Amino acid sequence: MSEKEVILTREGYNKLVEELHYLETKRRREVAQRIKESIEFGDLSENSEYDDAKNEQAFVEGRILQINDMLSMARVIEDNGYKSSRVAIGSYVVLLDVESGDEEEYQIVGSFEADPTNHRISNESPVGRAIMGKKAGETVQVRVPEGSLEYKILEIKKSNVKK
Repeated sequence: MSEKEVILTREGYNKLVEELHYLETKRRREVAQRIKESIEFGDLSENSEYDDAKNEQAFVEGRILQINDMLSMARVIEDNGYKSSRVAIGSYVVLLDVESGDEEEYQIVGSFEADPTNHRISNESPVGRAIMGKKAGETVQVRVPEGSLEYKILEIKKSNVKK
C-alpha cells in the first residue's frame, strides 16, 4: 500500500477495527478448518477443495495486511458535535441540483470510505472537491465529461440526525 494518509471518520475506523478482529479471530479459524478438512480428501494435486481453501486463506491474510496498513496510516476525523459553517470531511451536506431541482444528502468521507450508492462521497471526488470548505447557500460548478453541473449547498450538518 502507498504511504498516503488514510482519512477516516470514526465510524469508518471502527468498522475497519471490527473487520480486522473478525478476520483475525473467526475467519482465520474457519479457513484453517477448511484446509484441514480438504487435506483429508487425499491427493492435493487434484484437490479443488484444498485449492479453494488456500486461495481463501491468501485473500483473508491479504485483507488483514491491507487493514493493518490502513489503520497504521489513519487519521480519524472526529465529530465533536459542533455545527460547522463549512463543508469538511465528516459533514453531511444537502445539495440541490440546480438544473433538475433534485435534493440529495451526502456525507463527505475520505476516499477509502467512499460509497456513492450509500450517499458517501469522497472529498477527492469532483463534487467533494468542489464543495470542500464552502458554506451553506453557496453554489458550485462541477466539471463532468458531459460539461458541468451546478449544485447549491442547502445545509451542512455534522451528523445525519434530523433536528
